[in-house]
Amino acid sequence: MRAMIMALILSLTAGIASAKPPLREVPEIDGTILAVGIADEIRTNCPDISGRLAKAYRTVLSLKSRARDLGYSNAEIDAYRKSDAEKARLKGARDAYLRQGGVAQGQAASYCDLGRVEIEKGSQIGALLRMN
Repeated sequence: MRAMIMALILSLTAGIASAKPPLREVPEIDGTILAVGIADEIRTNCPDISGRLAKAYRTVLSLKSRARDLGYSNAEIDAYRKSDAEKARLKGARDAYLRQGGVAQGQAASYCDLGRVEIEKGSQIGALLRMN
């Protein structure tokens, strides 16, 4: 009886230990998706900056692989990726980052200024951009 109780306790605690947070709470996944979105917005609105699209594509593919390595299923990854609520949340975070970086919507120069800063810093965002 004691062995059964111990086995039950161990199985319950193993389940708790293996519980995964939502992907939005995994900084390396969510933060990288946000960085890709910010870089895309900068390259779309600044005529002097292009995106390193192949690098961005590889980055996104590697995120999916990393999420699987962390124990997330393809269904969980796709649910996060396709969620309208997550897209809206990330868009809001992107827009807030752009505002904090001095971007004024509709003013290409402000996107270019932030893009140049990110490239010069060698940030995750800057690594996805290049000057034309």
